[in-house]
Amino acid sequence: MKEIDIQELLAPDTFRLGSAEDRKGGTGCTVLVFPKSAPCAVDVRGGGPASRESELLNPMAAASGIHAILLSGGSAFGLNAATGVMTYLEEQGIGFETRIAKVPLVVASCIFDLGCGDDVRPDAAMGYAACDAAFNGEFREGCYGAGTGATVGKLCGPDYMMKSGVGAYAVAVGDLVVGAVVVVNAVGDVLSESGDIISGMRSRDGKGFADTRRVMLEEAGLTPTLFSQRAVGTTTNTTIGAIVTNGRFDKAQLKKIAALGSNGMVRTIRPVNTTADGDSLYAASIGTVSAEISLTGTLAAYVVEQAVRRAVLKAEPMYGIPAALP
Repeated sequence: MKEIDIQELLAPDTFRLGSAEDRKGGTGCTVLVFPKSAPCAVDVRGGGPASRESELLNPMAAASGIHAILLSGGSAFGLNAATGVMTYLEEQGIGFETRIAKVPLVVASCIFDLGCGDDVRPDAAMGYAACDAAFNGEFREGCYGAGTGATVGKLCGPDYMMKSGVGAYAVAVGDLVVGAVVVVNAVGDVLSESGDIISGMRSRDGKGFADTRRVMLEEAGLTPTLFSQRAVGTTTNTTIGAIVTNGRFDKAQLKKIAALGSNGMVRTIRPVNTTADGDSLYAASIGTVSAEISLTGTLAAYVVEQAVRRAVLKAEPMYGIPAALP
């Protein structure tokens, strides 16, 4: 297995990746474009997803592929950015051919980043700009794109959270390449490979980590949390992302690969997939390499793990919120 730059997966006719953001506003968009369309599936494990066109990905649905995956900030308001993605792709002649027009098929998921910065919400113009960036090869990890307003460690509220962002990682095994782009906006903590917390809920004195799982288990009923009080904000966290592989798979097979890929979230975020999270992970096929599902899914979980860690390690302190690395 060899680590590669996710840029090596990019190709003008099969896969483009770009982002746009308003850093002062505290939000942004990341878009994965598939000019010739790509079979795609999604694994949804969180309790509060904000999503668009997910039924297109059902293996029983007629659409054999989609043209873009939009990852966005803005909670459900961010779904408006998909209009800009559709407009840009239509201008490029990309879409499902009908008698009247080419219709771009765009799926989308959003994180809740309202309250960061000036509370700007992604709109059609930002989605359009993200596509333009994708066609110009402009993508950055950290606090850019959909990761601009991302945070982690929010069980006990914003006073103890830390800054997160978007991370990307890819590997190759022979001719098979698997990559992931993940936006981490979790209620839980992010763990290293050895199980240590590298970013998450801070202790009351701000000098260490509180350990979200410990607080949930040992301070139940004693410390107010998102789960112990019926307060606004109980579904304001989400980790979203996409796996992209040059392996040849259909939607049903990609559904399994997405599910296996989600295990990467399970290994790196604690707790994860709660009722306060809207965790969703897409998987798309852009190539013709013959590959086995379980191997590809295992690689998918690994690249998701690494992308999650990179999302917090590439983040910088912003909006008065500390980050893992100063």
